[in-house]
Amino acid sequence: MKPTISSSSSPTHFLIYALVIYLTPTFISGGNETDHEALLKIKSLVTYDPYGALSSWNNSFHFCDWDHVYCGKRHRRVTFIELDSNGLEGSLSPYVGNLSFLRILFLSNNSFQGIIPHELGRLSRLSLFYLHLNKFSGVIPVNISGCFNLEEIGLSENELVGSIPKEISFLSKLTFLSLYNNNLTGGIPPFLGNLTSMEVFSVLENPLGGSIPHTFGHLKSLKEIYLATCNLSGTIPDSLYNLSLLTNISLSENQLTGSLHTTIGGMLPNLVLLQLSGNQLTGPLPSSISNCSRLKDFEVFENKFSGKLKIDFSKLRDIFFISMGTNNFGTKEPDEMNFIDSLKNCTKLLKLDLGICNFQGVIPRSIGNLSSQLNYLRLYGNQLHGNLPTSIGSLVGLETLSFVGNQFSGNIPSTIGNLQKLKVIYLGENQLSGQIPNAMGNLSSLIELSLYSNMLEGVIPSSLGNCRNLLALNIYDNKLSGKIPTQLLQVSSLSILLDLSQNNLFGSLPAEIGDLNMLTTLDLSDNNLSGDIPSSLGDCVSISELYLEGNLFQGVIPQSLSSLKALVQLDISYNKLSGQIPIFLQHLKLEGLNMSYNDFEGETPTVGVFANESALSVSGNIKLCGGIVELGLPKCNKTKKYAKNLHKCASMALQDNIVTDIIDVNLINAHVEEAQVVNEIREEANIKTIIAECVVSTVKIGVSCSMDSPTQRMDIKNVVHELQHILNTLQNI
Repeated sequence: MKPTISSSSSPTHFLIYALVIYLTPTFISGGNETDHEALLKIKSLVTYDPYGALSSWNNSFHFCDWDHVYCGKRHRRVTFIELDSNGLEGSLSPYVGNLSFLRILFLSNNSFQGIIPHELGRLSRLSLFYLHLNKFSGVIPVNISGCFNLEEIGLSENELVGSIPKEISFLSKLTFLSLYNNNLTGGIPPFLGNLTSMEVFSVLENPLGGSIPHTFGHLKSLKEIYLATCNLSGTIPDSLYNLSLLTNISLSENQLTGSLHTTIGGMLPNLVLLQLSGNQLTGPLPSSISNCSRLKDFEVFENKFSGKLKIDFSKLRDIFFISMGTNNFGTKEPDEMNFIDSLKNCTKLLKLDLGICNFQGVIPRSIGNLSSQLNYLRLYGNQLHGNLPTSIGSLVGLETLSFVGNQFSGNIPSTIGNLQKLKVIYLGENQLSGQIPNAMGNLSSLIELSLYSNMLEGVIPSSLGNCRNLLALNIYDNKLSGKIPTQLLQVSSLSILLDLSQNNLFGSLPAEIGDLNMLTTLDLSDNNLSGDIPSSLGDCVSISELYLEGNLFQGVIPQSLSSLKALVQLDISYNKLSGQIPIFLQHLKLEGLNMSYNDFEGETPTVGVFANESALSVSGNIKLCGGIVELGLPKCNKTKKYAKNLHKCASMALQDNIVTDIIDVNLINAHVEEAQVVNEIREEANIKTIIAECVVSTVKIGVSCSMDSPTQRMDIKNVVHELQHILNTLQNI
C-alpha cells in the first residue's frame, strides 16, 4: 500500500482560512496597479486554459473580482490565488514575486512547467505554497528563505532536481514539507533537524541516497514521516523512537538494516501507520508492537525478520491491513500459527498477507473467526500442511484466497462455495486430492481459479459453467478424467487462460470450443483427447497460444484455423494428424510451430515460420519432403514440378479451361495418353467428340476428388456412378 499524507495536512482546509482573511471587516482602500500588472503577466504565460479559469482576468472589472483571486479588504491587495485542478499549461511568471501581500498560492494539479521563479523569495507574507502535481523542473530556489512566514510547502510530483537547499532550514515556522516523487539527490540533510515546528515531512520516491539523520530526533512535533523509496541505507536511528507524537512512519523500499527497538510500541504508542517493507531489517518483530493500539496499517513484508510471532493482535482492534510476507517467522514449533487466534478481535481487518514466511505448521480452525470484512487472505509459499479447515467457509467477505505452494492435503472443502464474493482462488502446488467440489459453481463472482499441480481426480464439474465471470481456469497437472464438459466451454468470459493439460481427459474436443472467441491461451496438451480437431476452433479468433500436443487427434488440420490471425504459438506434436501441411500456416505470424511426430506428408513450405529452423519442428513425419535445408528433409520428387506444368497445359487444352486444380499425376498422364489416341483418330470426328467428352468428365471427377476439404469432394457413390457411365459410353464406341 502506497503511503499517503494524512488529510489533516492537505491544502483544502486552508481555503476556509483564506476566506476568513478575505471576509475580515477592514477599511477598503483603492486598488493596486502592481498586483493588476502581475496577474496579467501570470495569465500571459498560461498557454492553455481549457476551463476558462482565467477568462475573467481582464480590464472589464477590478482584479479583486476576478475568478480564483481573493483580496484583503483593507488594502485591496491580492492575498490568495487558488487555481488548483484547472488543466492549465504554461510556465509561472516571475511577476508572481510582485504580489507582495500574497499569503496563499495554490497551483496544484495542473501542467505548469519550467523552473520555479526565484522571485518567489520576495513574498515575505507567503504562508501556504502548493505547486504539487505539475511539471516544474530545475532546483528548489535557494532564496525561498525570504518567505520566512512559510508554514507549508507542497512541491511533490514534479520534476525537480538537485539537493534540498540549506535555506529551507531557516523557515522556523514550517510545519509541512512535501517534496515526494521528484528527482532530488544529495541525501536527507541533517540541518532539517532545525525545523523544530515540523509536523509532516515527505520526500518519498526521490533517489536521495544516504541515511536517516539522527538530528531528526530534534523534531519533537513530528507526526508523519515519509522516506520510502529514497535509496536509503544504514539503520533506523534510535533518536527516531523518541518522537512520541509520530503517527505515520513510512520507510519502505530502501536498504535499511539492523533491528527494531524492542520497546517500539511503548515509545511510539500513537502509531497508526508503520511501513517498513522492502528493506533488510533483521531480528524478531518486537512484541511491544501490541501496545500500538491505534495501529491500522502494518507492513513489514520483504525483510529478514525471523523468530516466532509474539505480537498480541487482539489489542490492535483498529488494524485493517497486515502484510508480513517474505520473512522467516517459521520456528517448527507446533504452536507457531497460534497467533491466528489473536486476530479474531481485529474486526476491521481487510487484508492479511503471510506469504513466504517459512511457516511449517497447521492452519487452526480459528481462521474462520477472522473478520467478516476480510477480503484478502494470502498464505502462499510456506510449508503449511494438513487439511484446509472447513471454517474457511465462514470468511464471507473474501475476494482473494491464496494458499498456493504449500503441502496441504485432503479434499477442497465444499464450504468454499459459501464465499459468494470470492474472485480469485489460488490453491495450486499442494497435495490436494479428491474431486473439485460442485459447490465451486456457486461462485458467480469468480474471475480466476487456479488448482494446478495437485492430485485432484474425477471429472471437471459441469457446474463451473455457472461461473459466468471467469477469465482464467488453470487446473493442469492433476489426475482429472472424463470428457471436457460443454458447459465450461460456454463460459464466454474466459479470455486469459484455459489450461486443462497434463490430466487424463478423453473424448473429442467439443464443437462448443468455438464459443470462446475472447480466449488468448488454450492448453489441452498431454491428455487422451481424440477425433478430429473441430473446425469451430477457428472461431477462437483472439487466441495467441494453442497447445494440443500429446493427444490422439487425427485427420487433417482444418482450414478454418486460417482465421486465427493472432496466433503466435502452435503445438500439435505427438498426435495422429495427417494430410498435407496447409498453406495458410506460412501466412500466420507464428513465432513457434511444433508439428513433430504426426503423419503429415508432401512438400514442406519455406515461407513464414517455415523459414526459421529455431522456431519450427517437423521431425517424426517421415512422409514430408522439401523445406529449408536445415530441416534435413529429403528432396521432393521432381515429377511433381512437371505435373504442375502439365496441369497448365491440360487446363489450356481442355475446352472452356474447366480444370482449376489437378493433384493426381497419374490421372494427368492418362489424360495425355487419351489425347494421343484422339490425335491418332482425328479423322473420326464423332469418335473424337465422344472420347474428348469422356476425358473431360474423368478430369472433372479427379478435380472434385482432390479438393483440400473433404466436405467439398464428390460423394463416392456419385463417383462410381459417373465412372460407370463413362465406361459404358466408351464400350459402346
